[in-house]
Amino acid sequence: MTKHAVSGVSGNTLNDAQLEVLRIGIADMAPALTAFARRFVRNEEDVDDLVQETMLRGLRSLHGFTPGTALKSWLFTILRNTFCTRYKVSKRECVGLPVGIQQTMSTPASQEWRVQHQEVMRAIRNLDKDQKKALLLVAGGTSYSDAAAICGCRVGTIKSRVNRARESLRRNLD
Repeated sequence: MTKHAVSGVSGNTLNDAQLEVLRIGIADMAPALTAFARRFVRNEEDVDDLVQETMLRGLRSLHGFTPGTALKSWLFTILRNTFCTRYKVSKRECVGLPVGIQQTMSTPASQEWRVQHQEVMRAIRNLDKDQKKALLLVAGGTSYSDAAAICGCRVGTIKSRVNRARESLRRNLD
């Protein structure tokens, strides 16, 4: 049986059987990854693309998985990072119709909603980095335990950060 070193973890190796179990585990996570991806994108084709890319990255990065940790949280982190990378790239690229046509086809939000949206976004941007991350994960539908695993802290810490973020938003928006 061949053993494969796990990069970044001294002395830990994965044998072929363990690698196969991880590969099967990744495949079994497809429904959960699909549900999680729907929190980020609405188009089913984009959901499928995001899940597929996440699974490919997970399979390519098995050497980076730490044995004994939660495979689901690891894959959710890969999915979230993949989405964030795609979002950043898409903001830089102009895909589809020329800008002038896009602007004439869109209907701007009413002034009141636009102002409220800007105020909320400003308040969220002003949150502490850890509070913002916890709030966005939980508001996006991630469970407290999954958010804790993604952030690398305890569930109570996530609950506290979310509560402090909500209180800060209330103060800043009132």
